[in-house]
Amino acid sequence: MSNNSMTLTQAIAWASEQCESSDSAQLDAKVLLLHVLKKPQSYLYAWSDSKLTVDQQQLFEALIERRKQGYPVAHLTGEREFWSLPLSVRPSTLIPRPDTETLVEVVLELKLDDNIRLLDLGTGTGAIALALASENPSWQVIGVDRVQDAVELARYNSEKLGIKVEFLQSNWFSAISDQQFDIIVSNPPYIDEQDPHLNEGDVRFEPLSALTAATNGFQDFIDIAKSAKKHLTEGGYLVFEHGYQQAPKLAELLTEMGYQEIDCHQDLAGNPRVTIARWL
Repeated sequence: MSNNSMTLTQAIAWASEQCESSDSAQLDAKVLLLHVLKKPQSYLYAWSDSKLTVDQQQLFEALIERRKQGYPVAHLTGEREFWSLPLSVRPSTLIPRPDTETLVEVVLELKLDDNIRLLDLGTGTGAIALALASENPSWQVIGVDRVQDAVELARYNSEKLGIKVEFLQSNWFSAISDQQFDIIVSNPPYIDEQDPHLNEGDVRFEPLSALTAATNGFQDFIDIAKSAKKHLTEGGYLVFEHGYQQAPKLAELLTEMGYQEIDCHQDLAGNPRVTIARWL
């Protein structure tokens, strides 16, 4: 960037060129510029010829440099939108993905009663639990995570958004005792520990414990599904997000464990992404 102050249009063009290795370079540039300006997206169009101050330009340049190094945009801004909810994020938790909104949609399509009890295992930022509670304020929703920092972040998001969810530190069901739920949902770690993609892109900066699982990525599915039996009400639902190649094997495992009415749903890209099963 030159020493002369840049207009917003020029800043976006420069940053997009700098971040050309990203598959969303222009979007990255706009999100980071809006973060610096502390303005809504409409500001970029209404004031495209306005110039950055020296401080704004220096901060923007610093953010773009970190983005070039591969740091996720969500970590640079401290926020990611999920289900139209602005969630605070930290490096200790997985950044919520648009694909995970498919899980929220699948649960909402069930059209359940008002007094449902729902458990979100491995809640991270609280994204799934908060999205479902925002749509169904009468539901009793609990989110748990093994990592205390994640629990504190989820509680912060709950308070910030004014959405009532109980968040607890728990290694899957360890703090749940004998409670039962009508729905248990989870987006557990499901990437094979040897997957080469773990060394590429934004994923390099995310916690491995939230991404990988033993047994070719299936171990957490197995552990959760086994334990969930005694925590599901009769006819209760178990809902998993999973990798696009895992659906057939996961359905087979759930069938072997006695689950019924197993069904798989596709994400926005048409990939098998969410499997739902019932305990009858």
